[in-house]
Amino acid sequence: MTDSFPRIGKPKVAIIGGGVVGLGIAWRLASRGAFVEIFDRGAAGAGATHAAAGMLAACVEAEPGEEALIALSRESQARWPSFAAELLQASGIDVELRTEGTLVVALTADDQARLHHQLVFQHKLGLPLQWITPAETRQREPHLAGKLAGAVWSPEDHQVDNRRLASALRIAAEGKGATIREHTPVKKISITGGRADGIILADETKVSTDVVVLAAGAWSRGIAGLPHELRPPVRPIKGQTLALRMDPASPLLNHVVWAPSVYLVPRRNGRLIVGATVEEKAFDTSLTAGGLLTLLEAAWRAVPSVEELPIEEMWVGHRPGSRDDAPILGCGPAEGVIYATGHHRNGILLAPVTADSIARLVLEGALDSVIRPFGFERFAPAQAAE
Repeated sequence: MTDSFPRIGKPKVAIIGGGVVGLGIAWRLASRGAFVEIFDRGAAGAGATHAAAGMLAACVEAEPGEEALIALSRESQARWPSFAAELLQASGIDVELRTEGTLVVALTADDQARLHHQLVFQHKLGLPLQWITPAETRQREPHLAGKLAGAVWSPEDHQVDNRRLASALRIAAEGKGATIREHTPVKKISITGGRADGIILADETKVSTDVVVLAAGAWSRGIAGLPHELRPPVRPIKGQTLALRMDPASPLLNHVVWAPSVYLVPRRNGRLIVGATVEEKAFDTSLTAGGLLTLLEAAWRAVPSVEELPIEEMWVGHRPGSRDDAPILGCGPAEGVIYATGHHRNGILLAPVTADSIARLVLEGALDSVIRPFGFERFAPAQAAE
């Protein structure tokens, strides 16, 4: 197992997966002269990217044992303003990076105790989080429930419109010469003499390449070509989500709000994203009464006025969860293979740092220190890592 990648000038790169991760990498690579083709089993941006809520929640989601992931998330969070500005210039699409911040609401004394316990750890890491009183919470969001214990205020956890982001990345990547081949599933990575030399499509067509980037999200493990035990340990984690319709001129919420068992993400156009369930149901696509009831009841407890809002859309997505719920970034177990998968709930947040670091790895052979802890070798059998 190597931790660097041989520099090969301006390579021909096949990217398996056309979500936010694959599109971002393609944009960065094509911008630097690489020849890039993206292959997606469906429509580009139609998987987890389309299903996401677009939260950039590096601080409020910080938990013990995830210090390296927190550092990676904070680094990517810091890159988001310039990333969004570059995308606007390259695509003409505003991805609507909103900087109002995030509230994590405590409805009961038990919620408050749990959040205070978590704050102790978060403050040790120097994260900019603050406990605020019920009055201060309601000042920021007047439509919250009548009884509150307070909230954690996170001024640096923001949001973007993930669907606008997918459109912008596609235009930016194609504008730099990348080719996107939709509804073109990849059967396997072609390995010859221990090195990837292309991909085999479902119709058995071989596409020769210098580098293969596996960015197929929840479907990454199903791409053959490598021994089963050397494929990325990524599984689908089902999430049910719905969108309500607010009055854009007088929205119920202006901040991202986390409450027990639910988050609510307001969009400028009046949509209110309510999500999301976390289910180990493989690739099940069913919307269930129980899943949606859980979300709506939790949203109603936090913001009672949501009961009057019409339901605009309901959908199911599949997050790519790795064995430790952290991304898999860097060189794969065969030369010429690079992994960029397993981002779980953080694909949108980690898009800038993933795109920058993987492009640099392909073109310069350099493994950025911020992604070094997330190599595949942490899962590899001992004999494979030697």
